[in-house]
Amino acid sequence: MMSGTGRTVAIIQARMGSERLPGKVLLDIAGQTMLERVVRRVQRSSPIDEVVVATSQNPDDDPIVDVCRGLGVSVVRGSEEDVLDRYRTAALASDATVCVRVCADSPLVDPRLCDLVVTSLKEADPPADYAGNKIEPSFPLGLDVEAFSIDALERAWAAARNDYERAHVTVYMYSHPELFRLVGVRAQVDRHGWRWTVDMPEDLEFVRQVYGKLGGTNDFTSDDVVALIEREPELALINAHLQPKAVTAG
Repeated sequence: MMSGTGRTVAIIQARMGSERLPGKVLLDIAGQTMLERVVRRVQRSSPIDEVVVATSQNPDDDPIVDVCRGLGVSVVRGSEEDVLDRYRTAALASDATVCVRVCADSPLVDPRLCDLVVTSLKEADPPADYAGNKIEPSFPLGLDVEAFSIDALERAWAAARNDYERAHVTVYMYSHPELFRLVGVRAQVDRHGWRWTVDMPEDLEFVRQVYGKLGGTNDFTSDDVVALIEREPELALINAHLQPKAVTAG
């Protein structure tokens, strides 16, 4: 079981670059940027001591730095292509003992799920290196949350060699179960076919409608979104035809 001491830091990957929806992380959702929505929701997770944004050194990402300053959130800049190195830079700069990985295109991320994933990591017996809901997908696409120790991050950073492994923070960890002890977090009901991520204009429209119908606040849960869709199933049709994109650098 992992010690309760140390800092638990959520590190949100954010870039302006997006082939399908340029600048998506700063697009408006019911009066707040998507990045602010993600930050404010993750900040509601009780085990998380700090939320940090990790962006690149590309000048195109300067607006992200400006937005983070306005939000009072620390931002760390690093490699654009070597996302694993960028993430490690942010983890070390924030003195993280446990890292919680969330992407900036997940404006419906549930702080209770962050709680569950962090608890699953910290209370694992025998101790775990990684806990998350990506290795046994069952939550809606766009609710991905992963937590891992700084030691696991350092080992992955030192060992990952190919470009694909460097472009993704956790791929090396969950691709090597012989090297890392992994804990999967599953939903009670499998809704992985539901699409809540934002990658296309239709996704943005879906999320905007969800926020509008749920009052525009950041305090609703994923259960509230499920209940809304069950009441108004036509909402899910806005982006249901879209296919998940291939995994790319964050």
